[in-house]
Amino acid sequence: MELNKKTAEFYEKLKQQLYETTSWPAEYLYKFIVVSDSQKIAEIEAIFDNMGAVIHTATSKNGKYTSVSVNVLLRDPEQVVKKYIEVAEKVEGVISL
Repeated sequence: MELNKKTAEFYEKLKQQLYETTSWPAEYLYKFIVVSDSQKIAEIEAIFDNMGAVIHTATSKNGKYTSVSVNVLLRDPEQVVKKYIEVAEKVEGVISL
């Protein structure tokens, strides 16, 4: 996936902030919102499979959306950004928080 300039700049800034504020390796908490669809939730879970991730889901009050929180130990900010990009590429309609 080719990142547009604005998205690439955002991820570069995020990497810099993570290098400056965190000692690596470190636990990182991802938060995603998807339409309540078990297939989409399973796609997110599969991306973090075999990484020792702790995954929690919560359905919105009306049941239309599900938030997926993923807490995982990562070695550096590069790995953080790679996972954000992988989720965006593989899970249609996902919102990353």
